[in-house]
Amino acid sequence: MATLPKAFLLDDPVFRAHAPSGYHPERPERLWAAEAALKTLEGTVAWQTVSPRPISLEEAARAHDPAFLEALLGHDGEAGFLDPDTYLAARSVDVARRAAGGVTDLVGRILDEPDPAARRGLALVRPPGHHARRAQAMGFCLLNNVAIAARAARARGIRRVAIMDFDVHHGNGTQEIFYDDPSVLYVSTHQFPFYPGTGSLSEKGVGEGTGFTVNVPLGAGGGDSVYRAAFDRVVLPVLDEYAPELVIVSAGFDGAVEDPLAEMELSENAFGWMSRELFKVAERHAAGRFAMVLEGGYDLPALERDLGAAVRGTFGETFAIARAPDDADVGYAAKTHAGWKQVG
Repeated sequence: MATLPKAFLLDDPVFRAHAPSGYHPERPERLWAAEAALKTLEGTVAWQTVSPRPISLEEAARAHDPAFLEALLGHDGEAGFLDPDTYLAARSVDVARRAAGGVTDLVGRILDEPDPAARRGLALVRPPGHHARRAQAMGFCLLNNVAIAARAARARGIRRVAIMDFDVHHGNGTQEIFYDDPSVLYVSTHQFPFYPGTGSLSEKGVGEGTGFTVNVPLGAGGGDSVYRAAFDRVVLPVLDEYAPELVIVSAGFDGAVEDPLAEMELSENAFGWMSRELFKVAERHAAGRFAMVLEGGYDLPALERDLGAAVRGTFGETFAIARAPDDADVGYAAKTHAGWKQVG
């Protein structure tokens, strides 16, 4: 009998305790859709579970301002809104800390795993994190899960971390946290101009981090061939040149054609194809170290379908998507990141 492929999974009912008092697109039912997607893999993957635990203030302060963290803790037990988009329920602060702690431990388990074929993981967490800035919660996000985990990996000796963000909204928080840091490459494909207003081609980092922020802004209405062009022309060449020792994906599924909060037109195949290509980067350069962390995605059937495709892509299923003609206008410049440089 063949041995099932192994992967780490962070998924816990506690993440449903972050719940709005009325309708909100970032709602607990999103996890039901994500978990339904995993049922399509039953009997084909041996999941190794990771338990959530509250991130410590010291760990979180690697990515966030300590004063912000203290203020956020002061809201523990409260319900309301931090801004017009970002709500709190009574357990939201605790849930956010557990999401960040769980993602950090998921990445730690990947780094400790001796079997290269098992160095991958999936984190089904809420609230999402990529809009959380160093000193501000925003955009449905309280703590920046991937940024905290990336800094933890750096503290353990990983020299080069790549964060690839294919959420339809630009991850302004992740960009800000690493804007001057060449040891973490941040690459983002996103609808532009769009919320939160950041993510232009001109945003490339500052100081030693110049060139290590790579934004690929895409016009509304972009579909599979546009994203494939973005990956072929910019994303994959930059990731290969950087040669990361760990790949973390901020996996947002709100680029789906059905999603109510955006205007892109991605199919199931696009998410499967992108995820497979990103995992192949981890295989080429990072000894298979690969973590996918849930961000957005607000149409529940689309989230279930597209997350399932993304996970299957990382396990080798192939997905065909159209290639844009070489002379096609896909809404962004080709690889013109003049500050780009290799880190030794």
